[in-house]
Amino acid sequence: MSAIRLCLTDPALRAAGLILALQGAVACSFGPYFSTLAVNSFGFGDRGYAILLALASIISVSASVIGGIRADQTANRRKVTLTSVAALILGTFLMTVTPGPWVFALTAAVLIPISSITFSQVFALARLAATRHPAEDRDGIMAVIRALFALPFILVLPLWSIAFAAGAPITLIFPMGLLLSALMLIAVLRLWPPDGTTLWEDRPSGLSFRAALTEIGHPRIAARVIALGAVFSASTVYMAIVSLVMVPEVGRGTQDVAIYVGLVAGLEVPFMLMIPSLTRGIPRTRLIFAGTALYCVHVALLPVLAGSPFVWLLVLPAAIGGAVTLTVPIAYLQDLLADRPGAGASLMALQRLAGDVIAATCFGLGTALAGYGTVALLGVAASLIGATALWLADRR
Repeated sequence: MSAIRLCLTDPALRAAGLILALQGAVACSFGPYFSTLAVNSFGFGDRGYAILLALASIISVSASVIGGIRADQTANRRKVTLTSVAALILGTFLMTVTPGPWVFALTAAVLIPISSITFSQVFALARLAATRHPAEDRDGIMAVIRALFALPFILVLPLWSIAFAAGAPITLIFPMGLLLSALMLIAVLRLWPPDGTTLWEDRPSGLSFRAALTEIGHPRIAARVIALGAVFSASTVYMAIVSLVMVPEVGRGTQDVAIYVGLVAGLEVPFMLMIPSLTRGIPRTRLIFAGTALYCVHVALLPVLAGSPFVWLLVLPAAIGGAVTLTVPIAYLQDLLADRPGAGASLMALQRLAGDVIAATCFGLGTALAGYGTVALLGVAASLIGATALWLADRR
């Protein structure tokens, strides 16, 4: 519980938690519906969506790595984050005033991915602020901050379920996203510690861009990031197919998607908060493997049970497994580049890139071969292979 207390009383950690909670509200509004917007509303089809997903991943990781390196070079983390939030505001504004297929493609594949810099820089801020507190509390602090990203899923998604059941169009997510991104901008401007005035030491790295990239690309680091990306691919596959398997043909609809995703995310929060105290002393890679196995049960069975009442039982392994695979890798990745908080945080974006590219491959191949059930099985196989490889690599 000390980690929760620290996140509430430390101004920098409190700012990080609020900004990430607002970004979580944006993510849970967009994530479950991007696939159905691309495939059904804007006519891109399955292959077009796979291309958009791959492009978004490439731009997201490029922006996060460049932003992380730049933040380390200059120690101007607040300015980098403001640029990221501005991209989110622009994307949601364009989709609010001039919605259309190509504006959607620009927003989904370019502007919103650029805004992912915020996620990594918030964790860089949290890691730096956490250095002022005992080492044994730092993993717990990261878990609490990550839980705050998931917390809006409990509150926001049920509201979307009510709105969609009442006949609201899915495109309503964009004006709401614009409001939330404006609140993020205010939070960064008012609460983020101004560059150069922090209570912790944050000096420019002195590394050139090329040297920083070389450091990130070291085989010992790159191999682990790819393995964790494979682990992460199962969650990307889940978000891609959930609104495509819960359809009227099996007695489901958009409101069921919101409830299901909200339940999973909502249950993840208490498990995220319990993990640091319950698993202290257990190797991280062993935890990641166990969490991956649980999460894969949910992904594999979701297309099979989508039309059955038993589908709601899957939220439990999804929440427990997701709580592990979404929090434990954060500290693991940051420790790979412990002296470079910006670049270390950007490893999370590289992990997402690897996961999204693997997920896009699974989606394209699975839909070409059979259907969404095959997509789920391919994602499960990739995730389990990644968790096994990571465990074996660290054992050696």
